[in-house]
Amino acid sequence: MEKVDPEVLADVAYGLFEVMLNTGLRERGPYLFELVEEGIDFEAQFLEIFRKFSDDYPQLGEGLIFRFRSPHAIYQAIREGEGVIPSRTTRMYWIVQDAPDVKPDAIEDELAGKWLIFLPPERVDDAWILVRDATCRNELGISAKVSTAKPNPDSRDSMKVIYIYTPDWRDEQEVMRVRERLRELGFADRIGYKRNIETFKGEYSQKGKRVTFYSA
Repeated sequence: MEKVDPEVLADVAYGLFEVMLNTGLRERGPYLFELVEEGIDFEAQFLEIFRKFSDDYPQLGEGLIFRFRSPHAIYQAIREGEGVIPSRTTRMYWIVQDAPDVKPDAIEDELAGKWLIFLPPERVDDAWILVRDATCRNELGISAKVSTAKPNPDSRDSMKVIYIYTPDWRDEQEVMRVRERLRELGFADRIGYKRNIETFKGEYSQKGKRVTFYSA
């Protein structure tokens, strides 16, 4: 059996654990970001979910301990904004927030697409809070995600990006409703909408090549 790089395993483990943590906390009440931003102690719930994660995925649990040394260290990192605030997140490339009652893999559907908002790093935290909270209130699309402070080898510059997903690019009325709500939230500059079809084909903006399906 091929040996797994502990650093790679730790990265995978942390991303999966964040998903389980968010789901587990939401089943009990507030979102993870609400607990962190309001300074609420949730270590007991955290440890309960961490134990379940380690029981279900022993190798991944070991990977997290390899990286952080203890569950308490993971908890403290999250309390300081890891996985919650883009500029304070260095363990994963993206923070994702699904709308209520949306399946986690909905953004992977071929019919889905997303509005893209590009921002300098110093503006991304405040912008993300606006988009995230509106997503949780079902005012935008099915999900949103934001790039973090973790250096991404696929990035071409220092700009950060927020994606706001809608379920079906063919539903222009819904796509434009989401765009109008983004304007109301303060995102007035022209932005583009990209279909998952192009993303799955690996098509990105190049000179002379148009991959933006809507622009508004």
